Amino acid sequence: MPTLHQFIDESITGAVTEPVKLSEPVPVEQLPTPALIIDLNLFDQNLTKMHHFLDPRGIGLRCHTKMHKCPVIAHKQMAAGAVGVCTATVSEAEIMQVSGIADILITSAVVTPEKIDRVLKLARTNPKLQIVVDNIEVANRFNEAASESNLELGVLIDLDPGMGRTGIEAGGPALVLARHLANECNNLRFDGLQMYAGDCMHLEGFENRREKYTGVMEKGAETKSLLEEAGIEVAFFTGGGTGTFNIEPDVGLMTDLQAGSYAFMDIEYREIGGEGSDRFDTFEPSLFVLVTTISKPQQRLITVDAGFKSFASDKMVPEFRDVEGVIYHWGGDEHGIIQLTNPSKEISLGDKLAMLVPHCDPTVNLYDYYYPVRDGKVEELWPIAARGRSQ
Repeated sequence: MPTLHQFIDESITGAVTEPVKLSEPVPVEQLPTPALIIDLNLFDQNLTKMHHFLDPRGIGLRCHTKMHKCPVIAHKQMAAGAVGVCTATVSEAEIMQVSGIADILITSAVVTPEKIDRVLKLARTNPKLQIVVDNIEVANRFNEAASESNLELGVLIDLDPGMGRTGIEAGGPALVLARHLANECNNLRFDGLQMYAGDCMHLEGFENRREKYTGVMEKGAETKSLLEEAGIEVAFFTGGGTGTFNIEPDVGLMTDLQAGSYAFMDIEYREIGGEGSDRFDTFEPSLFVLVTTISKPQQRLITVDAGFKSFASDKMVPEFRDVEGVIYHWGGDEHGIIQLTNPSKEISLGDKLAMLVPHCDPTVNLYDYYYPVRDGKVEELWPIAARGRSQ
């Protein structure tokens, strides 16, 4: 009978992180539904487009894997030019590291002894691992634990962009923490700053988003200058995301961008609008849920086999990829009810149809694996190995 920590360790080392090859290709129309599918042509296009935008502008991509939770995809992002990955949790970092990725930044605060121990276990074999801290007490905990293990751990100071969620206040308080790290924490290496303005990512209207983000980042720039004037080098400044990817170059603050959703996209991001457009369509939706029509209880209604257990949404409902004139209504855990107002094509029982997801991150967390599709066929499965790794 394993201890709790043994069980966690075994679940990490035993996780399937490689593609699962199928003995023969499977046509999309034969997939069991609901199925989480990736249009590989659009997915590859999104990865290439982000790299071609950031690289000539001298900004690295530190792709946030909390969105897709899949080491296969993380490796593809690295192959496409990413400088590293982010994870929101320690357990996500454990999955990425066991899959062979070293350049990992854990972007959320870690404070408890058991999680600090898990971070240091990763650091023993991975000197590139980085964490964030936002107060002196936690910095001291990490420094003491790292000293006992004879380790040096890379640390970034997490700045509060004004959201009041995590991070230390920009300016003077951040300088005090930076000096403490530099002078009192011999086993912590100060690498730079993190400032993620999450409330800017989905702000509707490109100019509104630009104005808000630019204003928020002024505090980050001032903090960086304050530290440098005090003789403290700020080697890295990381943050930003998909919603501000084409605003950041004009700000000129970030060394690397923590974008995630660009690879898949979703309805929420589409609706925020792009530069000169009421839709954000720089990146194409590549993630879909394949559903099957299973019942027709009324003349103008048809039911699909995908409800709350297949889609996650903060505020929006799924939409069909290739059918217009219909409206999705939640029908419970396993069902969605489609209102046939003026369908652009006939929908019959047993049809399999692709639907755009409202919000990719929590939707992905409902599935065990992706079906990557090219030329209408699936040749392998991609395990969502970090699914549920919220610790």
